[in-house]
Amino acid sequence: MNVGFIGLGTMGAHIARNAIAGGHALKVHDLRREAAAPHIEAGATWADSVAAVADGVDVVLLSLPGPREFEAVTLGDGGLVHAMRPGQAVFDLTTNSPTVVRRAAAELASKGIQLLDAPVSGGPDGARTAKMAIWVGGDQATYDRFEPVLRSVSDQPRYIGPVGAGSIAKLVHNLSGYILQTALAETFTMGVKAGVEPEALWEAVRQGAVGRRRVFDTMSRQFLPGRFDPPDFALELARKDVALACEVGREFEVPMRLAHLTLQEMTEAMNRGWARRDSRTAMLLQEERAGVEVRIARDAIDAILKGD
Repeated sequence: MNVGFIGLGTMGAHIARNAIAGGHALKVHDLRREAAAPHIEAGATWADSVAAVADGVDVVLLSLPGPREFEAVTLGDGGLVHAMRPGQAVFDLTTNSPTVVRRAAAELASKGIQLLDAPVSGGPDGARTAKMAIWVGGDQATYDRFEPVLRSVSDQPRYIGPVGAGSIAKLVHNLSGYILQTALAETFTMGVKAGVEPEALWEAVRQGAVGRRRVFDTMSRQFLPGRFDPPDFALELARKDVALACEVGREFEVPMRLAHLTLQEMTEAMNRGWARRDSRTAMLLQEERAGVEVRIARDAIDAILKGD
C-alpha cells in the first residue's frame, strides 16, 4: 500500500521503519530531513512538504508531539485538508486532544477525507519491535480497509469506537499509570524512611497480591460487573490498613497526600453504611459524582479475559 508518514521522532522513526519492512511504499516528511536518512536508505522517498506527502498515497500516518503540531499539519496553511483528495485517509498516532481530533475530523470529512485517531502505547521499545497497542477511533470501514498497514507496525491494533475514542482510551491509560506512579513514590518513601531497605521492600511487595496482578485486570472482579457483595475484602478492614499506613507516615514525617485522600474516600463510604461491602466501593462514590455508570456484563468480561 502507498503510505505517507509525517513525524520521524522517537516513536515515529521506528514505526515508519516497520511500515517499510511490512512491504508498504513509504513517503516520509519531518522538520529535519536528516531524520529520514535511515528510511530513505531502506527504500522510502522524501517529501519536501506536508502537502507533498499526500500526493499519490492511500493513507497518511501522523506521529507528532501534540495537538498544536497536529492542527498545523492537518488544518494549517499547506496542511492536509488542502492537499488530500476524497477517499484518502489519515491515521493520527499522536497522543492528542479528543476535542481537537473531532474538530479536524469534521473539517476533513467535509472534503471526503476520513481522519481516525490512533494513538499508540508501548514506548520506544514497543515502536521498535512492533509490540505495541494502537487504539483507533473513527469510521470502522476505513479502519478495516487500512488494518493491514496498522498490523505491519503493531501486534495489537484495535478499533474501539467513533472518532475521539482512541485518544480518550490513551488518556485513560496514561493518567492511570501516572497516578499509580505518584502513589508508588509516596508509599515507597514511607516504607524506606520507616526502616526497610529499598531492595528488600521492592522484592517483597512485587510478590504480593497487587504485584502479581495485571493492573487493569483487577477491575474485572468488582468495579466492572458492579459486584460489591459479598466482599472479597471488606471496606472496614481495608480502611484499617490505610489508616495504619497514614499513622506510619505521620510518625516518620513522610507527606502522604494520596494516602489521606484514599482514607477520606473510605471514611465517606463507611459513613454510607458500606463497612461490610467490598473495599472497592470507591467506584460507587465516583460514579455518583461523575453521573455515569461504568459496567460490563460478566459474560463480556470473561470473553475479553479469555481472548488474551
